[in-house]
Amino acid sequence: MRDFACPNCGQQLAFENSVCLSCSSPLGFSLTLRTLVVIADFAPTGSGGQLSGVVDGRRYRLCDNLHMAKCNWLVQVSDETGLAQAPHGNGGPALCESCRLTRTRPNDLDSAGLDAFAEAEAAKRRLIVELAELGLPIVGRDEDPQNGLAFDLLSSVTDKVLTGHQNGVITLDLAEAHDPHREQLRIEMDEPYRTLLGHFRHEIGHHYFAVLVADDTARQRFRELFGDPSADYQAALDLHYSQGAPPGWEADYVSSYASMHAAEDWAETFAHYLHIRDTLDTAAAFGFAPAGATLDRPQVGRAGFDKIIDLWLPLAWALNMVNRSMGHPDLYPFVLPDPVLEKMRLVHELCAAAVA
Repeated sequence: MRDFACPNCGQQLAFENSVCLSCSSPLGFSLTLRTLVVIADFAPTGSGGQLSGVVDGRRYRLCDNLHMAKCNWLVQVSDETGLAQAPHGNGGPALCESCRLTRTRPNDLDSAGLDAFAEAEAAKRRLIVELAELGLPIVGRDEDPQNGLAFDLLSSVTDKVLTGHQNGVITLDLAEAHDPHREQLRIEMDEPYRTLLGHFRHEIGHHYFAVLVADDTARQRFRELFGDPSADYQAALDLHYSQGAPPGWEADYVSSYASMHAAEDWAETFAHYLHIRDTLDTAAAFGFAPAGATLDRPQVGRAGFDKIIDLWLPLAWALNMVNRSMGHPDLYPFVLPDPVLEKMRLVHELCAAAVA
């Protein structure tokens, strides 16, 4: 994630800001430019639009989920009605690129569910920005009704919810926005790490499997590294939860869960690739990683992936030591053996091929 500054006064901003805390300028995030811009009553003539850091409030406003989802993203509207332009909705809510992907949410009377929903949407926006930075296609259900991307965000407190992915639909249990519940699950499942953003990155990996592993060459390479994606999933799941991960799994997998099935190995590896890329990008933006680590200067090919890992390993070690100095667990409590790096290299190459 980038380092943001107010275009009006230069005040340092966070990704979530909708108002500058210094000059009180109203702000909105532009996914096109991947930056925060000022929403003015009117944009000065010849200002250059969003490129000037100022947009005309008669043509742009904040997403209608500003309060419900704490969404600070821009939506373009028509001059006459103030309604969102297509494809945002035919006279319906003016929703941004991220919020339009949410298909189901808690009802308006579920205050606890809506609080968790806002936290989940904040994590989802970070996911969408990273996907856009990587140049991966973000195709919603309105464009592809059968396999387009959509999110069902509901809580197991009130509904029967199982976090997972099916044909482009990602379901997330909002109960995991509550720290005690999530921590209890993390301990029960013997996981070193469990977050909402981590869930999103894992499940989006399942979605992009069909997008990225799409030809014979990619499928063959996948089988060589990950195994058979068509192996009986339920049988693998039952075996994993009855017997646990196989002895010595640490030599070949990024997590014990990854050892369960080729599909989960891919999703876990994909998630860690996103973890690493975004953390490197943030570190570079704030000056404690080389500028070449940023996502706007992509590292391509085998050498590009090697550079990412060469940058990541010492950074991860340093961040872990900083966390320990504050009495916290390691920021990145994972080991990346060579087989895992080769799997991650395939993710890197397939992402680059999809952009090309």
